[in-house]
Order: sequence, then structure tokens, then C-alpha cells
Amino acid sequence: MTANRRSRNITEGVARAPNRSMYYAMGYKRSDFANPMIGVANGHSTITPCNSGLQVLADAAVAAIQAAGANAQVFGTPTISDGMAMGTEGMKYSLVSREVIADCVETSVQGQWMDGVLVIGGCDKNMPGGMMGMLRANVPSIYVYGGTIKAGHWKGKDLNIVSVFEAVGEFSHGRMTEEDFCGIEENAIPGTGSCGGMYTANTMSSSFEALGMSLLGSSTMANPDAEKAESTAESAHVLIRAVKNDLKPRDIVTRKSIENAVALIMAVGGSTNAVLHYLAIAHAAGVEWSIDDFERVRKRVPVICDLKPSGKYLATDLHRAGGIPQVLKILLEAGLIHGDCMTITGRTLAEELKDVPAAPRADQDVIFPIDKALYREGHLAILKGNLSPEGSVAKITGLKNPVITGPARVFDDEQSALAAILDGRIVAGDVMVLRYLGPRGAPGMPEMLAPTSAIIGAGLGESVGLVTDGRFSGGTWGMVVGHVAPEAAAGGPIALVHEGDSITIDAHRLVLQLNVDEAELARRKAAWQMPAPRYTRGVLAKFYKLAASASRGAVLDDF
Repeated sequence: MTANRRSRNITEGVARAPNRSMYYAMGYKRSDFANPMIGVANGHSTITPCNSGLQVLADAAVAAIQAAGANAQVFGTPTISDGMAMGTEGMKYSLVSREVIADCVETSVQGQWMDGVLVIGGCDKNMPGGMMGMLRANVPSIYVYGGTIKAGHWKGKDLNIVSVFEAVGEFSHGRMTEEDFCGIEENAIPGTGSCGGMYTANTMSSSFEALGMSLLGSSTMANPDAEKAESTAESAHVLIRAVKNDLKPRDIVTRKSIENAVALIMAVGGSTNAVLHYLAIAHAAGVEWSIDDFERVRKRVPVICDLKPSGKYLATDLHRAGGIPQVLKILLEAGLIHGDCMTITGRTLAEELKDVPAAPRADQDVIFPIDKALYREGHLAILKGNLSPEGSVAKITGLKNPVITGPARVFDDEQSALAAILDGRIVAGDVMVLRYLGPRGAPGMPEMLAPTSAIIGAGLGESVGLVTDGRFSGGTWGMVVGHVAPEAAAGGPIALVHEGDSITIDAHRLVLQLNVDEAELARRKAAWQMPAPRYTRGVLAKFYKLAASASRGAVLDDF
């Protein structure tokens, strides 16, 4: 079978003469129609540094595709800058953009009968959105991550975007000079690339190596470095081979490969958002995967990388230490991942890792062997209890106080919660409850990096709990629990919390408990009324109508 097995539907035969005329207008020759049509989903945008360096990668992909004798078809995908939208109404559109990106990829690939697609993305939702679109279309595909930002510097200290969010809290509480505050603000981000710690973008891109849908070693490269463009060209060549062999995403993304990806996320100390996104990716792949599967993997995979936000190093440091291939080889040698899973190269994961050393290098302290793991079990825990019967997500490693019981401080929006922190109205022992911020409630399930960073900056990171049906940034750490399901807008128990109620967060027993008797909760439930939707037109109204529970990935096609 020829490599243009799909595009021939739009280019061959007498009836397709008008179709070919459109191609001639773009410089195609008749001989080109025998060659495959390869989509390049270009996420380039000058909205954010995460995506402003992608054009050079798209150019490298196009050149490699054309050099291989195929036809490159470039189309755009949108992005939202989480870092810029954070703490504003704009953050409601972040998770929405995941679905829009997935729709863009699926629609372009299917509508134009593309034979394969290379997706390039940078900011957080670009990765799951692109992967979901690739899986829906199920044509030979590869994901190219735009690369990470390098560290910023101020007075000899390495900086990243979270440094600025935390500086807000420190400066507001008189714990930082104006000179240092402005210096951090102006120097935290030195150039292009996605946020530098093991935050959401780097978590998802790293996991795609384990999933088999990105080239090994590609996810921890810095965007400005020449090797990133070279890796993109190599990705294009690998994709052309996959097109010829008809190797499709659903041949690669299976229950076992998702388990590999989640194991990698645990090992590197990745973002809580990965839980939401892998539920959605599994749904797009038609793979059975539930929120409880994350807990199963967590219990057997240790954290072996010392990476921000809770650790010391950035993704560029991980790259110099051996990158994701080194982490995967350690997990493979320990029997913690499946080496027989297929990758986009046509080789198994074990075959791809054959030449990687079994142990980390002695001259680095970013990656550790299993017997010297930073934490014996994974960090992303699923907490349940009467406050989150469908589950909630928390990072539980590295907490000095893994159990807290305290009075609820209830807020129905992020802005009032942030103001309470900055004004000094939140004190040690409080448990903040931020609700009506879930998939349907906000709508869009915004991230709570501004309030969580303000808590850290105020020096309350180890003594104040925070519970929300919204999400957290990959840069969040502390006694925080998100993705509470069912959400408040669906009448979940979090909607029934009153100011001053006792709440327990127990990271040892994985319990999230509202310490109010069942009879009282039943009375509150009977009196509760569903609030009117905040939006009745446009994309947020559609998201409100269609979004599934966070425990099912907040997807829009869970029919």
C-alpha cells in the first residue's frame, strides 16, 4: 500500500480535478500527488515565550518532510498562556484550549485527508490537546515539544516563573525589598521556551517519551538550543517512516504505555495536571483508565528526580544529567515499566533504551538510583472521603506536616481568596476552601497558582491547607488538594462546606474529610440550589454544558 493511502481520496481521479486545482495554486506539481501529505500543526504564537520560539521548529519540520519527498501542510493551533492568564478571568480559557487544540488537530487532519501529522506545541495545554487530537484522528503521528526555558538569574540565584509568583507573597508581607521584587520580576524568564521546572508542560512532554509518541531525549532540550531544531527534523524523518509502515497512535498508546507514562511522571515528581490530562488522553485512545489507576502506579514507583517545584533542579539540569532516557532505563531495570511497548520509531521502548546506562552518572545529583530514591512511593496521590467521594489529587511527598485538621475558610472565587491571603486574614491552621471553580463551576477549572504561591510567600506553606474543585499549576507545592469531585457546581459535598467547619487533610491515610455529621450534611444538601450558569453564550457556555467530572478528565465528549 502506498504512503498516500489517505490523501489519494482528495487528489486522485477525474472527479478530483477541482481539488487538484487548489493545490496547483500553492505550487504543487502533478507528480507531488503520489507523495504523502504530512500535516504540521504549528503552535507558534507571540502570545507567550512558551510558543514564540516554535516557528524555527516548524520550519525545520517542513524542510525535513520535503527533503524526504513528502508534502508538508502547515496549519495553526491556538494557545493560552497559563502564566499570563493566571489569577484572571482568562485562566478559565486554559483547559478549554486543550479541547480546542484537540478539535483543531482532529478537524484539520480528517478534513484534509492527511496521511500523517507532526504536532508542535509549547505551553501546558498544547501537549494533551495535541495528543488527544492525534489519537482521535489516529493517523501516523509524532509529538514535538517546543522545549524548555533556561533558568533566569538574580543576585546569584536561579529563577523561574514560580519564583515571581512566590515573590508576590513575600513582598506583600514585607519579607522582600522592592529592589529584589523588581529584579526577580524582570529576570526570571530570560528567553523562549516553556516554564523550566517539572511543571505541567515539562511533565506532559517528558511523559510522551515514555508513552512512545515523542523521540527519547527530546523533551528536556532548551528551546533556543540548536539540538532542538535538529531533533525536530529527526522527528519528521521518523514520522515519514511511520506513515510508510502505517504505524498509528492507537497502536502505541495502550493501557501499558499509559502506565509507563504515569510511572515516569511519578519518578520525576510531575504535575497534578497529569492526572486530569491522562484521563482525557486515555479517553481519546479508547483505553480503559480510571483515577484509581494512578494510585496503583504511585504505590510502586518512587520519586528519583530532585526537580522543582518541590525539589532543587530545572529541566535543563535533568537534560544534562541524562534526561528522560536515563530515568526510563532505571525504571526498566527495576521492572517498573513495560519494555515491550511499541514506540513511534517502530522499535520497542526496551530497544530504544538499549544503549542507555543502567545507573545514573556519579557526577550529578538530579537523578538517583532506586535504592537511593528521594521518596519510596510516588507523590501524586488520590485522596477520597466524604468531601471528595469521586476522588481528589494532591502532591504528598516532602510535606513536613502531612496531616492537618482546621477550620474551613470558604471562598467562592479565587480573587477573594487571594485578597484574604495578601491581607493577612489567613493564619496557620486554616484550611482554605476554594469552590465553584471546577470544570462546570468556573467554568473551565482554572489553576490556583496565585493563591498557593501567596501562601508560600507568606510563610504559611507548611501550616495552611487548601482544598479546591479547581486545578493547580504544575508549579504548586504544599498542603493543597485539587480536582475535588464531584465539584460544587454539580452539588458535590464541597458545596456544602460552611465557614468554620472542621476539615481534615490526611496524606498518610489518603483521606479528605469534612468533619460534619451526615444528618447535618443531608439538611444542607436538601437546601442547596444549583447556581445559574455564569455564561450563556460562547465557548465557556459550551464547556459548562458538556464538561465531564474532573474524575473523568473533564472531557467534552463523554457521552
